[in-house]
Amino acid sequence: MTPQRLAYVLNIFPKLSETFITGELAELRRRGVELRILSLLPPRDELHHELVSRAGLDQLVCYEPERFSAIVREFQPQLLHAHFAREATAEARRLATEHQLPFTFTAHGYDIYRKAPADFAARAAAAQAVVTVSEANAAYIAATFKVPRETIQVIPCGVATDTFQPSPPAMRATPPVILCVARHVAVKNLGQLLEACAELRRRGLVFQCVMIGDGPLHEELKTQRAALGLQEIVTMPGAAEQGEVLKWWQRASIGVLSSHSEGMPVSLMEAAACGVPVVAPAVGGIPELVREGETGLLAKPGDVASLASKLEQLLRDESLRQQMGEAARKRAVEKFSVRNQVEQLLALWSGVLSGGLGR
Repeated sequence: MTPQRLAYVLNIFPKLSETFITGELAELRRRGVELRILSLLPPRDELHHELVSRAGLDQLVCYEPERFSAIVREFQPQLLHAHFAREATAEARRLATEHQLPFTFTAHGYDIYRKAPADFAARAAAAQAVVTVSEANAAYIAATFKVPRETIQVIPCGVATDTFQPSPPAMRATPPVILCVARHVAVKNLGQLLEACAELRRRGLVFQCVMIGDGPLHEELKTQRAALGLQEIVTMPGAAEQGEVLKWWQRASIGVLSSHSEGMPVSLMEAAACGVPVVAPAVGGIPELVREGETGLLAKPGDVASLASKLEQLLRDESLRQQMGEAARKRAVEKFSVRNQVEQLLALWSGVLSGGLGR
């Protein structure tokens, strides 16, 4: 039984850094699924991705938790789904119990490794299915929270590969642009990227680095950039909506992350979809996304010299960048498209509703 009516419970919608949720909802709506979005908090970002309004998602949101029960009663969804294992999942569980509905949730990264709910195992046991975005996450959940591995579904987030497409080679910027799209928060370890840029300059490489994003460490990173004398090399334009991010990926030669921890970073999927090879640390689900030596290069986590050397390898070899970029695009279309992701989610929910999956 393919679901026709779904209610999503989210902590904040829309959120600029959570393009994967917007894309998922837009694809469900494109397929004719009726939706209601129950957001525990209103959006904090001034910028919103244009897709939110284009898909009509802004017309489906309620920001009043005291009305959630009434909306569920009136809308009569077949299933509730939450993103992130914390507040949203707690509310989905409450609503599911009250209205005797099945619920599922997707766990991503911080809600598993750094700020997991103390009762993660109980939430997983109450849900009809637990989804997570990488095999690494699934193994960690099973080992740490004692959730049976066979009850965890691995469904990576998807990217709109029809929109995120490679540009003609002539559109690539000169000198080469290293692009990082990441929130300016501690886990992204962006100070290491700045140090790697300083090392690349010492090695005589000519390049530009663009760090798109905002967050509590934005000013601190600007101060570090100045201390390293990188103002002419590293640009920090702040947060950007998805259309602007796409333009940057189509100009970039290399994508990069320097994170301490990751689930399955969508920014690297966007890079791959645009035919951009990446350098990233071998943490979390990144090795499942980046095939070493085929679609990008994996650096040693927390190692500035390793990150700089991997970036140097790609900066010095344009033909290697092109070869890896083509392979990355092919794999993104096959494995990481939002259409493929939603197909898997619908199959999972169909199994839950037919009684073939879940508890």
